[in-house]
Order: sequence, then structure tokens, then C-alpha cells
Amino acid sequence: MNFLDPSPARHRTIPIQDARERYVAPDVQLLPQHAEDRSPDYMGPVQDALDRPWHDLRISVTDQCNFRCRYCMPKEVFGRDYPFLPHSALLSFDEIAHLVATAVPLGVRKVRLTGGEPLLRKHLEQLIATLAAQAEARAVPLNIAMTSNGSLLATKAAALRSAGLGRITVSLDALDERIFQQMNDADVSVATVLRGIDAALQAGFERVKVNVVLRRGWNEDQIVPLARHFLGMPVSLRFIEFMDVGQSNGWTMAHVVPGAEILQRLQREFHLTPLAPAAKGETARRWAYQELSTPTSTVQTEIGLINSVTQAFCGDCNRARITADGQLFTCLFAQSGVNLLPYLRGGDATTQPLGRLLRAVWSQRTDRYSEVRKEVNVKARANKAEMNYLGG
Repeated sequence: MNFLDPSPARHRTIPIQDARERYVAPDVQLLPQHAEDRSPDYMGPVQDALDRPWHDLRISVTDQCNFRCRYCMPKEVFGRDYPFLPHSALLSFDEIAHLVATAVPLGVRKVRLTGGEPLLRKHLEQLIATLAAQAEARAVPLNIAMTSNGSLLATKAAALRSAGLGRITVSLDALDERIFQQMNDADVSVATVLRGIDAALQAGFERVKVNVVLRRGWNEDQIVPLARHFLGMPVSLRFIEFMDVGQSNGWTMAHVVPGAEILQRLQREFHLTPLAPAAKGETARRWAYQELSTPTSTVQTEIGLINSVTQAFCGDCNRARITADGQLFTCLFAQSGVNLLPYLRGGDATTQPLGRLLRAVWSQRTDRYSEVRKEVNVKARANKAEMNYLGG
């Protein structure tokens, strides 16, 4: 099936002033689009300047979302007149498939589709089917995952699973209806998201990951209720420290609920058994957990803490992000990216120049923002790209 849209891009460039040196995208020498050298010298696993391999690729398929979570896309900024990307600016499914096929020889083995809300992109299951078939044809073990707010998942889960989606992550920041709707600011109920999670499990996903962003004064009292709700279910629950991504969420350190405090709350209610990291570069510290009084469940429910503020894990970071309009970012906290559109769009785009560019960008990467967050000045903090643009 051909998804290629030959129409020229009319894309919006987010005006981001580059105010820091350490975290901007590498100053790579871009290869000409009509490069004569077609040799596959770009192939083979690549490591960055800090010896970190490239394993994960997160691709935003849209910058739009039907939630207005106050820690991500507050209505005051992302209102009715906000200039989201026009459809013509979005990477086509063919372009995304070409990008993934080019990144795999460099070591990428996991692709996560994000947004915005990825299920707002029509026919997303067709992209998933294309990526799955592409990996099967080349005998490459590619893990295809997706992150969603869950609002549309109940009607989509079966099709996504049939298409080849391997893993799904759902955001759910509270069980209390009032708190949840205050946080998502979109009049979407907890029940809607829970139906989506149930539908995913019924569709054959062996385990669903549930992400909870905690902000002090908002939802820290939801830690234990959420853990108790999913106890005994094939769910991996993740509590995430509120991060200073973008410039619209009013982040301060006072808003962070530290992982150590989260752990203490859980230990008062549950018996936690530490779990080893499932893979190098894993962001969560994980435990299996059961009730202290009646540890009877035979289903191992997993809980994890992502302490990216108080216990930075940049040393093992193996992720890059592609925005919906084709910008490559090598750090979630970056201010600028590398434009891949000339290597993806148009009849003269070929695999080798794109692959060589990707290798050059990753091999020069030095990002470790979370480890040196305190050293970054206030002006630099205020110029980071927004989460909905970067993808989660």
C-alpha cells in the first residue's frame, strides 16, 4: 500500500531561540540530497560520543491531542487558535517507514509511536502493519510500541494488536474523577481510560504499561489507590517525577514528588520485591508488589519509578525522537533538532544519504541534560521544545 504524499511540505517551524551550547543538536555536516556516494558505509550499530548505543526511536505522528493536561498542554497556551501543524506538514506513513528502515541498520530495535495523541492520526494501524511487515521481511526483531492517553483505545485496541503493535502504554494520572478531569482538562472520564486498558488486555496485549505523572499538590494521594486498583492485573504501573519538559508547564522543583517519597508510600501498603532491569537503558526502577497482609495473587503486577529529576539516568540513554514534521531530537530537553525532511520527502531521497546523516548526528551526540540540570541557566530552561511537539 502506498502512503506517500508527493505534495510539497508547508510546515510550521517552531520559533525556538538557541540559548545554550551544551544541549543543542550536534553541528553535523549535512550530506547533499543528491550525493553520488550510494555505498552502505552508514550501516552497523552506532554509538554516541559517550559510548551510548542507539536502540529506541520515538516517532510523533501528530502534535495534536484531545487532552489539555496541565503539565503538558495547558489550555492557556494550547487554546483554540494554537497553530498546530497542518496535515501536509506531517510525515507520511511511507516516509516514517523509510526512516525506520534506515535506522534499523544503526541498531534501532524499538519504535514507539507517540504524539500528541497518536490515535488522532487516521488509519494508524496501517502504519503499524507496514512497520511489522517490513521487519518480518528483513528478519529484524523490531519492537513496535505506542503511548496513548487511552481515550480512544477501547475501539482501536483490537485493530492495533492485529496490525502488529507489540506494546502499549496508557497515561492515567488519577483514579479520583475530580482530580483526573482537573488534570486532563478535557472532560474525559477515568472510566473511558479504564475501558481502553481493559480492551487492550482483551485484544491480546500480554501486559499494558500505565504511566502516572505526579505533581505535588495535585495527585500524590493517588499513588496507593492506583497501585491497589491494578494489583493482580497484568499491568506495569509507572510513577514518573514531574519533569521540566518544554516551557509551558510552570515547572519548579517544588512541584516534584521525589521517587524516594513515592517508594515510602508504597512500602507502607505493599510488599515490594526488586526486579532486575529488563534491558540496558531502562528508565524505571522496578518491583513486583503484593498486599502486605494477603499476598495471594498469582499474577505478578509490576510497579516502577522513573526518577528522572532526582536520580538522572542519562548515562544509559539510548533514545532519539522524531517530531511529526521530521525533526530529529536526541534529547527530550533539547531546544533544536536536525531537519530530516530533505532526506525523506521527494523523489530523489535515498537511503544512504539519510543513513549517513543519522549516523553523523548520533555519533556526535553528548546530551545529558538531567545529570547537569542544575548547571543550566534560567534562560536556557525557558527555550526547550514542547512535549506535544517532541513526543513523549
